[in-house]
Amino acid sequence: MVDLVGVGLNATDTLIPLSTFPARGSKLEYRNASVMPGGQAATTVVACQTWGLSTRYVGKLGEDDAARLHRNAFARAGVEVQLTTVPGAASPQSLILVDEGGERTVLCRRDERLLLQPRDLRREWIINSRALHVDGYETAAATVAAGWAREAGIPVIADLDEPYEGVEKLIESIDYLIVSRDFPCRLMEESNLESALRRMQRRFGCRLTAATLGEEGVLAWDGRQLLHRPAYRVPVVDTTGAGDIFHAGFIYGLLHGWGLERQLDFSCAAAAMNCMAAGARGAIQPVRAIDELMATTPRYQRLCDVPAAD
Repeated sequence: MVDLVGVGLNATDTLIPLSTFPARGSKLEYRNASVMPGGQAATTVVACQTWGLSTRYVGKLGEDDAARLHRNAFARAGVEVQLTTVPGAASPQSLILVDEGGERTVLCRRDERLLLQPRDLRREWIINSRALHVDGYETAAATVAAGWAREAGIPVIADLDEPYEGVEKLIESIDYLIVSRDFPCRLMEESNLESALRRMQRRFGCRLTAATLGEEGVLAWDGRQLLHRPAYRVPVVDTTGAGDIFHAGFIYGLLHGWGLERQLDFSCAAAAMNCMAAGARGAIQPVRAIDELMATTPRYQRLCDVPAAD
């Protein structure tokens, strides 16, 4: 039994800081590159383990140096792993270009043989937990895992950034749907984000639908109130992994029984702190440090067209 099981992506990130973003057809020198572990579900699980939750990660790796990097990172953090190794396959790789403002551009490479399939899962890995987190890229496997969790009464949290084929079936088993800024409008064919969040919640029956908005924070709808929590003002080095750490913060608060406003504030603060260093897991800070940032750090302006919560 663990607090959290994560099913989804891992990736080896090569971070390349740039003084200016390259123009098409140009040449640009860079001074250094750093190789470190990342990936949506994998990073969320590692953050939760760092904060004292017990965790399990389910995924696939190749048979290469990148796979060894991930196994070592999971072992150092204390994460239980259920990994399928694919001989001869290259583990997922991401090239991440980071500009002076900390904004990242990601180039991904994934071997199709490393797509997690429903047959790679075991039901006991999923239901022996207090919560399930999925990122949706391997949609079929995520759907099966979420279905098992729903049957067992286990809450399911999802991090979605693309309307993958079959994603609507997956969302039917999601309790807490926290997605990228443009996902709700694309999925619901709706121009207004607030309306799209409301429609998603009604259509799929989620307990919560929310969109992360970068420095504008997060906008969430729980079926009764619309809640906007602005982001914290911090010196940004690299935004890689901010969404993954946000989801970890939300899960941590959920499993501790916090109210929604505190959950979202903690998530924003944890994500902000991670942006202060390079890498998807560059600055996963202790809970006490996140609490201190929440108490002492100013925030960006509230969105003018979003009403404050009662």
